[in-house]
Amino acid sequence: MKRFLRSLRRQPGGPAERAVWQAASLLLAYPDEQLHQRLDTVDALLAHADAAPAELLRRTVVALRDSDPMAAAVDYVETFDMRRRSTMFLTYWTGGDTRNRGMQMLAFATAYREAGAEPPPGEAPDHLPVVLEFAAQVDPEAGRRLLLAHRVPLDVLHKSLTDAGSPYAHTIAAVCQTLPAATDQEVRNVSELMSSGPPAEAVGLQPYSAVVSLGMPKVPTR
Repeated sequence: MKRFLRSLRRQPGGPAERAVWQAASLLLAYPDEQLHQRLDTVDALLAHADAAPAELLRRTVVALRDSDPMAAAVDYVETFDMRRRSTMFLTYWTGGDTRNRGMQMLAFATAYREAGAEPPPGEAPDHLPVVLEFAAQVDPEAGRRLLLAHRVPLDVLHKSLTDAGSPYAHTIAAVCQTLPAATDQEVRNVSELMSSGPPAEAVGLQPYSAVVSLGMPKVPTR
C-alpha cells in the first residue's frame, strides 16, 4: 500500500527507524486480500530494523499469518472502528469532538505539503498508518515530530490494545520504541485520558501537550 506517490525530501539517516515505521504502517492497514503480500514486505523490512522493535513487529506478523482472513478483518473493525479507546485517529485524544480537532488535523496536512507530498485522498491525515508512512517514505524528521507531538495518544492506544489482548499492541509498542521514553507528565496524561476520555467541548479546553507545534495552525471523524 503506497499512499504518498511522491517523495521530494527524503532525509538521510535513521534507516532502522524508518523500517519500523513502514512495517508498522503496513501491519496497521485493514487486512484485505493483499494482507499476505504486505506481511512478506514487513518480513523484508525487519532485517533493517533494530532487534527489539523487530521482535515486537514479528509478533503481530505471526498473529496475522495464523489468523483466518475473515476473522482478521472482523477483529480489525471491532478493534479500531468500534472501540473509541483504540482509535488510530491521533487527534481524537487531543481534540475530541471539538473545533480544535479540525485545526489539529490541518497541521498534519500542512506538514505533508511542506514536505512536498499531497495528503492521500480519502484518508484522514491524522490516521496513524498514514503518519507512519509519511515518516518512513517522505520526511523522517517532520514525521518524527508529528509522532513525538502525539506521544500521549500513542501510549493511550498501546494501553487500550494491551488491555484488550490485541496482537496490534506489539506494533504500537515497536513504534513507541523509536521515540524517547514518555515523561512523567505524559504518563499522567495517559492515565487521565483513559479515565476521563478526550475533550468534549471546544470552549475553555486546552488539549494536552500532544498538540502539534510546528509553527502552523494546530491540527475524521469517520
